[in-house]
Amino acid sequence: MEETVKTAGELLAEKLCEKPKNAALIMSDEEIASADSYCEDYKHFMNASKTEREACAEAVRLAKEAGYSEFERGKKYAAGEKFYFVNRGKSVILTVMGKKPLAEGVRLCAAHIDSPRIDLKQHPLYEEKEMALFKTHYYGGIKKYQWTTIPMSLHGVIIRADGEKVTVNIGEDEGDPVFIITDLLIHLANEQMKRPLAQGIKGEELNLLIGSRPFRDDKVSKKVKLNILRILNEKYGITEHDFVSAELEIVPAFKARDIGLDRSMIGSYGQDDRVCSYASLRAVLECSDPEYTAMTVLTDKEEIGSDGNTGLNSSYLPYFIDDLAETQGVKGHTVISNTICLSADVNAAEDPTFSDVTESRNASKLGYGVVFTKYTGARGKSGTSDASAETVGFVRRLMDKSGVIWQTGELGKVDEGGGGTVAAYLADLDMDVIDMGVPVLCMHAPYEVTSKLDAYQCYKAAAAFFNEK
Repeated sequence: MEETVKTAGELLAEKLCEKPKNAALIMSDEEIASADSYCEDYKHFMNASKTEREACAEAVRLAKEAGYSEFERGKKYAAGEKFYFVNRGKSVILTVMGKKPLAEGVRLCAAHIDSPRIDLKQHPLYEEKEMALFKTHYYGGIKKYQWTTIPMSLHGVIIRADGEKVTVNIGEDEGDPVFIITDLLIHLANEQMKRPLAQGIKGEELNLLIGSRPFRDDKVSKKVKLNILRILNEKYGITEHDFVSAELEIVPAFKARDIGLDRSMIGSYGQDDRVCSYASLRAVLECSDPEYTAMTVLTDKEEIGSDGNTGLNSSYLPYFIDDLAETQGVKGHTVISNTICLSADVNAAEDPTFSDVTESRNASKLGYGVVFTKYTGARGKSGTSDASAETVGFVRRLMDKSGVIWQTGELGKVDEGGGGTVAAYLADLDMDVIDMGVPVLCMHAPYEVTSKLDAYQCYKAAAAFFNEK
């Protein structure tokens, strides 16, 4: 058979041109099997971590299993020691001390464990037309119409008048009841269907249906509401006034499931950003002998601007680094200024049904590996840190050397919209930061979609970062 000789142009194109490929065409069968196994563990994490409190608790549980101990302020830690610090039950920092002095900086992965959801108001319970409902306030950016007519669960804590904390989790176990936000039947929705899509369901219409059976006593009014209060009092020992000191969240009751006949994808609530949170957590838990101190922070409040004392716009992370630095006789700001951070957050995967909002040459694609996002922001890069060429060059070399399959991506066309991550707040501290994460379809919907191979490559990227020599 005559051997085909490549032309000069073919050889030059082979040398100079990019040729992106789906990760499934690059990875070996063994590595794809490893990715599938990793994603089974990830699905378990998702099912146990519907809220930021639950994700924090699950991270601590896994950390203890991996030999981590609780952080002791003032203790000088030796290389290889592992410890965690919990901030108010909603965020956690996990650290493995490196061999290099802290003055040379930290390798930091920062991901958020809050997700768009619906919260109860402080006076939520009411009865109307002999049905009991909860009034709500949505949290983060959602398309409100997507959150109706699906099974919902109720999670959170209630601080009773006596100071005792009560944990609530209703709707996740098979035998539990679930709840629902109702919508109009199509037969009577003529006027509603004339509303703009953004107003199809209004914020004050996101009322959660929780009961319809009255308490049997003709001497009282609002019998259905009273029956609900009776049930809650018997189960949790609470009264109606205890709602004012509660944090109760309504989230989809769906479990994480495989998607597709080929089982190539995962569907779950809250993958923004727990797909990156789990990758960052798993990588630091498995890190044992790093050169640089390895640190993962799983934080709260990103979906509403990172404000509050459990979000990264607060000072809890630099305070923690200050405490560590003090034990080595250096200033915290010296450590921070020499730190490199992967802001582990998702990007928008190109959707073939709605491809007009993305610019295909610069959009992240499902199945093409972990995505590095140089800048986010809106339109004229508003609200982004915009990673330097040097930082991009660093991660590019590291990923290639470590065999990580990666791509780059922007968050939609220039004038289409945009968004942000925690990267800007970390860059404000004087760190070098770049966004790294997993492409997601249906972002901020009650059920989001990711590729198993992308999720696994995100974990590989975080592990390579922590184990950099």
